[in-house]
Amino acid sequence: MRPPVVRFAPSPTGRIHIGNARTALFNYLFARAGHGRFILRFDDTDAERSREEYAAAIEVDLAWLGIEPSLTVRQSERFPLYAAAAERLKAMGRLYPCFETADELDRRRKRQITRGLPPIYDRAALALTADERAALEAQGRRPHWRFRLEPRIVQWNDLVRGESHIDTASLSDPVLIREDGTWLYTLPSVVDDLDLGVTHVIRGEDHVTNTAVQIELFEALAGPEATPRFGHHNLLTAASGEGLSKRTGALSIGSLREAGVEPLAVAALAVLTGSSASVQPVKSLGELLGLFDIAHTSRHAARFDDHDLAALSAKTLLALDYDSVRDRLSPQDILGHKAEPFWLAVRGNLARFADVVEWWRVVEGEIAPVHEDVEFLHAAREALPAEPWDHQTFAAWTGQLKQATGRKGKALFHPLRLALTGRENGPEMAALLPLIGRARALARLP
Repeated sequence: MRPPVVRFAPSPTGRIHIGNARTALFNYLFARAGHGRFILRFDDTDAERSREEYAAAIEVDLAWLGIEPSLTVRQSERFPLYAAAAERLKAMGRLYPCFETADELDRRRKRQITRGLPPIYDRAALALTADERAALEAQGRRPHWRFRLEPRIVQWNDLVRGESHIDTASLSDPVLIREDGTWLYTLPSVVDDLDLGVTHVIRGEDHVTNTAVQIELFEALAGPEATPRFGHHNLLTAASGEGLSKRTGALSIGSLREAGVEPLAVAALAVLTGSSASVQPVKSLGELLGLFDIAHTSRHAARFDDHDLAALSAKTLLALDYDSVRDRLSPQDILGHKAEPFWLAVRGNLARFADVVEWWRVVEGEIAPVHEDVEFLHAAREALPAEPWDHQTFAAWTGQLKQATGRKGKALFHPLRLALTGRENGPEMAALLPLIGRARALARLP
């Protein structure tokens, strides 16, 4: 079996959100599982709405998620391919000109509905003679071009939904080229998939209704053997059940990155929500791949709450070992022999990775100690053990203080935490105290 070739095909008309990331990750993991290729294709045929800054942002967002395309292409640079395919379809009699205006088509649909008929295009344009077409063009009308469907039951074995079918007799012949000569989505998508050797089309279930049309178009241009397999996954929605939109910016990957959410948390939530595997933190995309099975994706809408994302992000940080974050700590000047024990000490108390800066200041910098009980803290200073210190030092110190003062629980530990860290809560003092060191601890105790 040949390695899979898949594609993620965003329109650069806005920022991609976590729902788009779901599709990108499904494709990327599927390709990686089969040692195949992942193609990033910008569907930028809409010149008015496509923006280069959005294309650049999408590439940044995918890289942040750990997705590395094997190839990046832009439809705006491939128009000659689409024109050649259109001419072939015209020569076959499968692409035909239509001259109805939008108002005429709307009135015709309404009449069909009134008569109890399905509101599909009646192929009136096929009955026009050459003279009638010439007369319409002489009136200034420019044709749009429709793909003539072969009315039949189109079947495919969906990677997610299993055996699927659509009766194309119930569909209107789709418009492939607008009156102004610009391309709609369908023809460029199929031509690109053929040209790039795409073997599997994995996308959201909102595209199911397009599949029969595209299969007929694949077969018309290259035969059944060139038609890729299709998989339609459920859509990710907000906790309210509302859909996500690039135009609103809701839960965009860029905004999640700026908020300090861990990329692996975004990836795990996007992929595992609505699957047979429970949502859980992962240490790498490789680990996520081991939990991913497109065939076990639920058919129901996959709802998630952004509060779940914040919690998963914190759990992801807790699961990361030092080697996973070494290169992220260095730019924060968290270096040297303290770096690894520091990370292991604080990772369970981070809501965002950026919080390491504040905790590094606690162990290496200047803080404002809080002296809650000065008399007790004087006794603590006098009892402070000599170095070297290790994880047992704090227990030995507080044990001595407990015996000398009779204190226990919060009355014993809380004043020490406030004085040494300036914080009400935080990592275990047994781990922090050796990092703070005796000289700094003495300076913080009154």
